[in-house]
Amino acid sequence: MCLNIPSCYAWGWWNKNSDKKSGDVKIEAETSGKGYVGTLPDVSKNFTPQDSENGKPVFDKTKDFNSANEIKPIPKDNPSFVNIILKPDKTSPYLNDIYKLLPQLENILICIENHYDVQKFNAKVYFFNKTVEYLQKKYANYPESNYISFLKISELSNHAQSIANLRAEAEKYRPYLAYTGAGYLYNDNVIDQQLEYLKNEIEDTIVIIKEAE
Repeated sequence: MCLNIPSCYAWGWWNKNSDKKSGDVKIEAETSGKGYVGTLPDVSKNFTPQDSENGKPVFDKTKDFNSANEIKPIPKDNPSFVNIILKPDKTSPYLNDIYKLLPQLENILICIENHYDVQKFNAKVYFFNKTVEYLQKKYANYPESNYISFLKISELSNHAQSIANLRAEAEKYRPYLAYTGAGYLYNDNVIDQQLEYLKNEIEDTIVIIKEAE
């Protein structure tokens, strides 16, 4: 009877576990001690990509862009455009200096053409000569002092000063000198002729300055 007890116990244990499927036994064996066992939820529906909206242009289009009456849009906030639009002045300092002589020369021309008195003429010449003296000192040791425009300006300055001196002397000495000998230099016809020469020289110099590069 004692020999039969272990056999009965073994038989009962077999009957108890024979109801499990062989597949379940295999899963338990493979996943034993590995944590969660089961079916994971479907979370892919929460990550469905959405249709992207069409991008809006940074600058609105202008109707009739090619129309002469339509103001064109300017992207002022874009540094790359600003740097293109606001270009630095590339004109050399020398050209900027001699361009400033143009209105002075035109004023001397007006004095000659309208027969202004000696005081007005000499005042315009004095101002012009002082500007030229400043430029001569500024560019004395630079290549610009050998430019044709610079040499022409210096030559004109000397000629204008000589005419200014002649007119001033004529005003002072003419009443005391005859129109012969030394007095001939102060004759109105001689002075007018010298002013005409100066006028032509000024016009040539203006052209040279405007064409200088």
